[in-house]
Amino acid sequence: METEVTVSSQSQVTYPIKKIIKERGAEIIAGGNGGVFYNPVQEFNRDLSITVINCYFQYLLKERQEKISNGNNQDCVKQYFAANKYEDGLRILEALSATGLRSIRYAKEIAGVKEIIANDLSKQAVEAIRDNVQHNKVEHLIEVSHADATTLMYLSTSPSKQYDCIDLDPYGCPNRFLDAAIQSLKDGGLLLVTATDMAVLAGNAPEACYVKYGSVPLRMKSCHEMALRILLHCIESYANRYGKYCVPLLSISADFYVRVFVRIFSSQAKCKFSMSKQSMIYQCTGCSTFNLHPLGSIKPNPTETRPTQVKFGIPTGPPLGGPIWSDPIHDNAFVQRLIEAINKTPLSELSTQKRLNGMLTMVLEELQDVPLYYTLDKLCCVLKLEIIPILKFRTALLYAGYRVSFSHAYKNSIKTDAPASVIWDILRCWNKRHPVKEERMINGTPLKEILSKACTREYNFDDLHPEANPKSRKEALSRFQANPTAFWGPGTRATIMIGEDKLAKSYRNQNKKQKYKPQENIKGNELDDQQKSKQLKIDETVGVDEKQQQSYFER
Repeated sequence: METEVTVSSQSQVTYPIKKIIKERGAEIIAGGNGGVFYNPVQEFNRDLSITVINCYFQYLLKERQEKISNGNNQDCVKQYFAANKYEDGLRILEALSATGLRSIRYAKEIAGVKEIIANDLSKQAVEAIRDNVQHNKVEHLIEVSHADATTLMYLSTSPSKQYDCIDLDPYGCPNRFLDAAIQSLKDGGLLLVTATDMAVLAGNAPEACYVKYGSVPLRMKSCHEMALRILLHCIESYANRYGKYCVPLLSISADFYVRVFVRIFSSQAKCKFSMSKQSMIYQCTGCSTFNLHPLGSIKPNPTETRPTQVKFGIPTGPPLGGPIWSDPIHDNAFVQRLIEAINKTPLSELSTQKRLNGMLTMVLEELQDVPLYYTLDKLCCVLKLEIIPILKFRTALLYAGYRVSFSHAYKNSIKTDAPASVIWDILRCWNKRHPVKEERMINGTPLKEILSKACTREYNFDDLHPEANPKSRKEALSRFQANPTAFWGPGTRATIMIGEDKLAKSYRNQNKKQKYKPQENIKGNELDDQQKSKQLKIDETVGVDEKQQQSYFER
């Protein structure tokens, strides 16, 4: 009997498993060639990518029109529609296509497409892509490719074969694809990159991060933003080898991954500025305060003939962690266009529209010139203080003359241009209202060192500053993901994400590394009892209800 899967655009799973998986206007066939890799949580990723590419194409049209009209801004007369083929449209490569769902959605929802290449190395995946492309009737836009992704991109480096957009959404680290991707992108092309190896990027394995990304992460509360900046540093380092540089349009930390959208441009002269966009990080081992140390410096060096000339130099200091990208990670004008786009038809009908709007609004509120962030719980933890309400802390900073924002990467983040000395000074003043117990004031601790100093000034905590509560928080926008669903997480490599096999594998691997006593030393009856007990546990596992299944998935 044939199994089937039905998944609505709201990412709700209906059991028993049915044959067609639906997401927006796209459908993929679950049966047939060996299984299907589909993660409903990634619908947000696909929605965001469609929004970005649509807005990028509008930017591209405007740039083309300005070149034609010699810089005079004129509205483009020609209109473009989704699901139609245009010879002057975008050439898009999805290098790791799996089922082809992303490519099919691109074909149906992106206006102004010339061609989409849906590539995969797996023969079974390519057969599944062909079936899905025919099922969705988008053969006129999607070309199915069976090739190694890096080889395909290296064979597309000539100007006539280069792509406008390349989407890299691998399992784990994307580094092995970056060199080929950058070479096969047109000048000003859009590169979309996902990294799911968050444990490596967040500092759990610094030696592995250095090997993969050429950077040393620090274990700090702002690890999710650091992961974004490490990935951007890695992309920039590959681009610089070919006289190219990247301009980040949007950089997102969401769910179990980071995702960046960057444009790649060619200019040997502008590549020289790349060194000053990277920094090393110094972090105090006691209080976790951090400082950034740029790899390079830029000083004005004007002459009569060249008034804008600059001089590049090397600063001094004790570098420890990094390097990371320390320039802005978003383009505010582009993000504003994204927000406008998702509030208009057809993008306003996206299933994750509310979350997209909330996250992009937060991105727009971020201080672009301030890398990384503090977290209020960690700051108070260092001093063993009662946690100060977030709005009171922001109010104190604002009345003191500093800027402050949240970060989309963490709920209780403090991104500010105030120096660390001011932050600790504010907490000293808060300690006057809610003093730390005397027995905690132990010599040699950060707590004793910081709180033993007198406050340099008084701070206003009580009169709420007009800018303390930002729009995203005031309007209760959907800023952070709700409780994880049953399929939350990156999944397992090359396995079925939906169906009975997922659960079967979970208990198949239970106690995989546990040491058992030798079987020959166990008496026959005892061995039979153990086998029966083990089988009983498996039977109980198969019979758990859906709520219990979720706990197995999360383990």
